[in-house]
Amino acid sequence: MSELRTIVAEPWDDWALLDCGNGEKLERYGDVTVARPEPQAMWAPALSTWDPDATFVPGSDEEGGGRWVRHRPVPPQWELARGNVRFNASLTPFRHLGFFPDMAPQWDWMRERSADAEVLNLFGYTGVGSLQLSGAGARLVHVDASKKSVEAGRENARLSGMSDRPIRWIVDDATKFTAREVRRERRYSGILLDPPKFGRGPEGEVWRLEENLAPLLADCRRLLDENSRFLVLTVYAVRMSALAIGELVKQTFADLGGSVECGEMAVREEARGLLLPTAIFARWSK
Repeated sequence: MSELRTIVAEPWDDWALLDCGNGEKLERYGDVTVARPEPQAMWAPALSTWDPDATFVPGSDEEGGGRWVRHRPVPPQWELARGNVRFNASLTPFRHLGFFPDMAPQWDWMRERSADAEVLNLFGYTGVGSLQLSGAGARLVHVDASKKSVEAGRENARLSGMSDRPIRWIVDDATKFTAREVRRERRYSGILLDPPKFGRGPEGEVWRLEENLAPLLADCRRLLDENSRFLVLTVYAVRMSALAIGELVKQTFADLGGSVECGEMAVREEARGLLLPTAIFARWSK
């Protein structure tokens, strides 16, 4: 396995990590500032005081939970943009705001490989990544188990003027859908795989990352061939090594050739320029 890489998301017009420390982070999403828990911010913050519009207060159990405390009025949703893609942000019950800004460098890397490509986006959530790749000329199959998330993706496509783009919006369990695509002998140019640590499909199917990732990745390999271009796997909130998922991808894709790189994803803080780790990743490309 090659040396670990760090992929850094830089601030853009509608998003920035303003400051972080003491187990929290202060971010700007358009005109709204929020404070959220961040266990990896173990240092002291740069700013002496924070004045967010809303703060997420976590629950007391290990399963997560929690609630938003609004210090000033925050709209139910508001519009943001990155490039030509427009999308809604909101204070979700899951402590994030409806998209993951640290994915921006991964989107850009895939966009370079997406012209006239057939791309499968598994666990596609609200479709910001799908729209980024569609804007680069890809044809997308977007799969998520949440009907609400897929509806949000369609709305984001409408906001972006991309409702007529070749994107199939599918509500389905990612594992079952991928297995059916294997039986259909489908082939894709690229796959984006952003699984949760734990989740449930539309019919109550249970997803556990440590148990289900390797079989799903093996099926993803069957959807790619010697003419395929990439697979990107990102993993959040787990006690797992980037070297481990890098080796898993390397062994799964060994017969296809190409190269595998792995490492950490991070975001750059505006106050000091320090890097805050967010996730681990592995990606294969030819």
